[in-house]
Amino acid sequence: MANPKETFITTIESRLRFIYKDSYSDEILQKLFAVLSKYQAIDNSNLKWDEKDVVLITYGDSIKTENEIPLQTLNRFLNKKLKEQLTVVHILPFFPYSSDDGFSVIDFRKVNPELGDWSDVATLNSNFDLMADLVINHASSRGEWFQNFLKQKGVGKDYFICEDPAKDLSQVTRPRNTPLLTPYETAEGIKHVWTTFSADQVDLNFSNPDLLVEMMDILLAYISHGARIIRLDAIAFLWKVVGTTCLHLPETHEVVKLMRDVAEHVNPATIILTETNVPNKENLSYFGEGDEAHMVYQFSLPPLLLHALHTANSSYLTTWAKSLPSLSGDKTFFNFTASHDGIGVRPLEGLLPEEEKNTLVENMKGFGGFVNYKSNPDGSQSPYELNITYFDALKGTANGEDRFQVERFLASQTVMMSFAGVPAFYIHSLTATPNYHEGVAVTKHNRTINRRKWQLNELEEILNTETPQQKVFTSLQKLITLRKKQAAFHPNAKQEIIDLGKEVFAMVRRSPEQTIVVVVNLSASKTAFELPADLTELNHDLISDSKINKRELKAYQCCWFT
Repeated sequence: MANPKETFITTIESRLRFIYKDSYSDEILQKLFAVLSKYQAIDNSNLKWDEKDVVLITYGDSIKTENEIPLQTLNRFLNKKLKEQLTVVHILPFFPYSSDDGFSVIDFRKVNPELGDWSDVATLNSNFDLMADLVINHASSRGEWFQNFLKQKGVGKDYFICEDPAKDLSQVTRPRNTPLLTPYETAEGIKHVWTTFSADQVDLNFSNPDLLVEMMDILLAYISHGARIIRLDAIAFLWKVVGTTCLHLPETHEVVKLMRDVAEHVNPATIILTETNVPNKENLSYFGEGDEAHMVYQFSLPPLLLHALHTANSSYLTTWAKSLPSLSGDKTFFNFTASHDGIGVRPLEGLLPEEEKNTLVENMKGFGGFVNYKSNPDGSQSPYELNITYFDALKGTANGEDRFQVERFLASQTVMMSFAGVPAFYIHSLTATPNYHEGVAVTKHNRTINRRKWQLNELEEILNTETPQQKVFTSLQKLITLRKKQAAFHPNAKQEIIDLGKEVFAMVRRSPEQTIVVVVNLSASKTAFELPADLTELNHDLISDSKINKRELKAYQCCWFT
C-alpha cells in the first residue's frame, strides 16, 4: 500500500512540474514544503457540508453604528437576528485596500483597522464558520509588492507582468472596457503592466514560483485563522499566455488543484470555491475530475431565474437546470441570486436568445438599474453585468411594475434554496434593500447600487415595523429554518427537474430519508398544475404546513410537497 505522505509529495511535485514545465526545479517543491511545515494539521472531520449549511455574504461594515467596531456590530446583529439560520458568514475582503471596496488588497495578511482586527474575526468565527476571499489574480498598486516593483528591488519586484503594448493582445478575454495594459514609471523606465480589472488592481505573475509559494502561505494563514471556505476571486484569469484568451488556461486549473491538495492536507474540511463569472460550461470545468474546486458558483442561476420571473416563463430556466450534472462526493454548487457584484450577463451565453437577453437588460434599466460593459476582440462592447439590487430587479415584470414585488422576490429565494447545493444569501437580499442610487451618485461606480451600508438603528427600525423589508426578512428566517430540517435538501441529494408548464418551475429532491417536490408559480395569476403519477400522493406542503389537494397555486405561491 502506498505511503500517504509519499503519495502527497508525488502529487504536489507532479502539479508543480505541470505548471512550470521546463523551468521546474526541486527548489520550488522544497520552498512549498517549507511553507507547509509552518502550519499544524487540523484534526477535523472530512464532512464538507449538509442540509443545515446556509451562507451569508456581507461586507465587514455592511451594518454600522457609532462608537463600535464594524465587525463587532455585524457579529452582534447576526447573533441577535440570524443565529438559528446561518452556519457560514462570508466576510468580503476584510484587508487593507485601495479600491473596489476591498478587492484591491494592499496587505493580504492584515485586517483593515477600519473594520477591526484578527480578534474580531475570531469572535465572529466562534459563532459562525468563516468564508474568506483569496484575492489571487491581482494586488493593489499601493501595496508593498507593487511599490517594490516600481523601485525594482525587494519582495515583489518580479511579482507583476510587463508586456509590450505593440503585441497583439486582442484575443485576451476582457471583463472590463478599461485598458488591459497600464504604463507605470519604474526605476528602469516606463513599463506597461497587465491590469485586467483596473489600473489599481495589478495582475500577479504566477509564472514566478516564488509568488505561488507566497500565495500558498497566505492561503494556509487564512485556514489557520479559521476559514472553512476559501473563495478564489477571479481565478479564471490567473495564467497569461499572449496569443490566447488568457482565460481558463491549463495552468490555472492545475493551480486550483494544487491549492485543494495543500488546503486539505492542513484541514480536510476546507472547501475551495472558485469564482468564475463565465458561461455555464466554462464554469462547470472548475470541478475538474473531482480533483479541483469542491464548490463552484451557480452563476447562470441569478440571471435565468430573474428572466423566468420577469417573463413568467420557466422554459429557459428548466432547460438549463435539466442539463446540470449530478453532484456526488466532494463537489457541489454555491447557489445565490445576488452578490456584492452585479447580476452577470455572460453566464446567459448559449442559454438565452440574444433578443431575450437584450430585452431583460433594457427592462432592468427601467427598474432603476445600470449596466457595466466589457470590451470584445472586435473593439465592440457588450453587457457584462446588471447593476441593480435583486429586490428591485423584481419590482415588476415585462409588463411593468406591480404590487407583487415581495411575493415575487420571495419566490426567487425559495427557488434558489431548493436547488442542489449550498444556499447563500447576500445581506441585501435578506434585508430586501432597494437600489442605492444615493451611493452611486457619490462613488460614481455602478456597483455601489447594491453595496449600501446600513446604520444599525435605521435597519432595526425598518425590520421592527410593518415594511416590505420586514416581511421579506421574517419570511426568509422561517423558510431557512424550515429548509435546514429537510434531509432532501442536502447539497448532494438527488435533483430531478420536471416540466409542469411554462408558468411553473418544478423539481424533485430526493434523499434516502425523504422526497420533496418543489413547485413555484412564476406568474402573477393563479396557475393550475398536475404532478406526475408517481408523485400525486405528495400533498402536504411544508411551507404552509397544510394539505393541498387542489393543484392550484396563487400568484407566486411556492410549495414544498412531501
